[in-house]
Amino acid sequence: MSETVSFGYEEVSPAEKTARVGGVFASVASRYDLMNDAMSAGMHRLWKDRFVRRVKPRAGEQILDMAGGTGDIAFRLQRAGASVTVADINPAMLEVGIERAQQRGIDDLVWTEANAETLAFPDRFFDGYTIAFGIRNVTDIPKALREAHRVLRRGGRFFCLEFSTTQWPGFREVYDAYSHHLVPRIGAALAHDRDSYRYLIESIRRFPDMPAFEAMIRDAGFVQTKVEPLLGGLVAIHSGWKI
Repeated sequence: MSETVSFGYEEVSPAEKTARVGGVFASVASRYDLMNDAMSAGMHRLWKDRFVRRVKPRAGEQILDMAGGTGDIAFRLQRAGASVTVADINPAMLEVGIERAQQRGIDDLVWTEANAETLAFPDRFFDGYTIAFGIRNVTDIPKALREAHRVLRRGGRFFCLEFSTTQWPGFREVYDAYSHHLVPRIGAALAHDRDSYRYLIESIRRFPDMPAFEAMIRDAGFVQTKVEPLLGGLVAIHSGWKI
């Protein structure tokens, strides 16, 4: 890992990025889902539905939902009867998810504060590993991918939902203008936090494109990797298997 890593368009030390990302999500946690609705016109719900359909959770399976603090993915996985552990490095995000689970009467999820780069779970423990809109905020992404591979059983599957770069002519320019100029203003109006949402947009721009990230997943040991672009690649579902 290099001596510096990207925090949006800045280059900072790995320790500083971890701390600053933590500050971003502590700031936006209480309004995170409201902002997702505002920024995506509610489409993030459809993307997450499709993502979980690709995961195909089954009753009795053990699935780790990493960076899943608010519970959006875990609630969907749990409906199929899977045993879900929700892990997040940010306690404020976990608090939001736990409160939402209580409101829904869901009491069979496991909630744990955990760093994706240094998981405390034993080897070959989970049948599935999911991470939605969280991998780009990890300080050392290759290390997190290796940890995902380690905690999966043989035959286990890895699924990641993340923003990428749309290839649709014209749409890319429109989205760039919208995200850079309007999203921070929406963040200021709804979450009273312009800077955190500016970082979130910048982090999308700095994230590897679809082929590059697929290569990182393969380098971590996964096979039969696949990328499913949504909206021309604005969002992508990445997957791989452990054998």
